[in-house]
Amino acid sequence: MSKPHLELTGVGIEFPTPTGPFRALTDVNLKIEKGEFISLIGHSGCGKSTVLNIVAGLYQATEGGAILDGKEVNEPGPERAVVFQNHSLLPWLTAYENVELAVKQVFRGKKSRVEMKEWIEHNLHLVHMDHAMHKRPDEISGGMKQRVGIARALAMQPSVLLMDEPFGALDALTRAHLQDSLMEIQSVLNNTVIMITHDVDEAVLLSDRIVMMTNGPAATIGEVLTVDLERPRSRLELADDAKYNHYRSEVLKFLYEKQKKVDTSQPKLKVVEEDDSSDEKEVA
Repeated sequence: MSKPHLELTGVGIEFPTPTGPFRALTDVNLKIEKGEFISLIGHSGCGKSTVLNIVAGLYQATEGGAILDGKEVNEPGPERAVVFQNHSLLPWLTAYENVELAVKQVFRGKKSRVEMKEWIEHNLHLVHMDHAMHKRPDEISGGMKQRVGIARALAMQPSVLLMDEPFGALDALTRAHLQDSLMEIQSVLNNTVIMITHDVDEAVLLSDRIVMMTNGPAATIGEVLTVDLERPRSRLELADDAKYNHYRSEVLKFLYEKQKKVDTSQPKLKVVEEDDSSDEKEVA
């Protein structure tokens, strides 16, 4: 039997605090195959971002660890690109130049100047931003900035794309367009994607599996739901699909019955209702 592309084994992590160590994660175990789209979902404080940061090599696990293609992950590397909720573009550079920075970092000495130019333009084309490649961040919308951030990550040619609520700050319509673009890109590139989301509908629409985290402290994986829906997926067709609504219901049950948040001061998870008004509604 072949080894998984990425494996988390017995992962636990503690952070020092003035009152003693804080245990954020305990005994996290997960095997991910090449080309899988995994969503991490759970209430605030459940360690989703901590898991992502361990895979990114930004945090070192206290126990256990992550293995990618047979090698232990203990530092950041270009084979793992991260897209944050904030696009993090350099404001004085154009979209092209922002992507160029990543390309030069990874491919300097490996691609010629002409090849790098073609590769930058190719990745901007993938996210439908080739028409605005010479505009600076202050000249484009929030959704367009995030597209450039995704292009920059893809241009590193990562085997794993890590996304921390990449569409969380966008309006519902822009988010829907970017979700569609992400599905289109992943079908072409077959990247492994791990995405944090608070949006139940987004998780079901995009994922092959949804990893549901228990509440912290000492959070771990509570349940893993396999989403057996054919690709390509259409949000309009899935709206009335019985399997889609079953998966959606299973995630909601886990979040609001099995892992009901006691601390009401924490942000509520959002469920985007797909109707004509595209309004977002919160689930109490």
